[in-house]
Amino acid sequence: MRVGVVTFPGSLDDRDALRAIRLAGAEAVALWHGEHDLQGVDALVLPGGFSYGDYLRAGAIASLSPIMTEVIDAAGKGMPVLGICNGFQMLAEAHLVSGGLIRNDHGNFIRRDQALRVENTDTPWTSGFEQGQEIVIPLKNGEGGFIASADELARLEGEGLVAFRYEGVNPNGSLNDIAGVRNDRGNVVGLMPHPEHAVEPGFGPDTAAAMRSGTDGLTFFSSVLQATVLAA
Repeated sequence: MRVGVVTFPGSLDDRDALRAIRLAGAEAVALWHGEHDLQGVDALVLPGGFSYGDYLRAGAIASLSPIMTEVIDAAGKGMPVLGICNGFQMLAEAHLVSGGLIRNDHGNFIRRDQALRVENTDTPWTSGFEQGQEIVIPLKNGEGGFIASADELARLEGEGLVAFRYEGVNPNGSLNDIAGVRNDRGNVVGLMPHPEHAVEPGFGPDTAAAMRSGTDGLTFFSSVLQATVLAA
């Protein structure tokens, strides 16, 4: 399986995402924002960072990059797409998922190991989790507050489109503690925390077993690998 990671000007976590894909057992393919070629990949990751310096709005300019034409088309045909942090902002700006992301309610950039509750396992990226499972994933953002209109928020909740919810503390003022959402079809998922930073012992969040031993993020990438194999 080939999973592409798109690099935009200002991307910071593209190399981490590529490494996570390789650790999960898939072939990682580096893609460039200025191209129109997805190089035959089976799934896509839009990584975190500060694309175009977060000018205008975080993710807004990147959502209009040449390769996003191909990303939108591929997502419409059912290809699994994961947007992480800045990538989630791109998905929202491109209307591939509902809602939007605004400045954290406390006005500060935040970095913490964040507990999440898995709300939806019916996607290629979350199928390896259990419904209601608590996981810990690093979080780092300045514009992570999830918003949506009252009607859209009710639809997201009513149709089970919330993918992840913050547990213990809401770090950025997101409505209904929403940390991530999926699209109607289920192939597109966006979340603010960074699963690619919790894929390898010695580099992830602390756990009860040992410091820096958390690897909950690896399940995102192993899930899409398994889901694609089963769909083949």
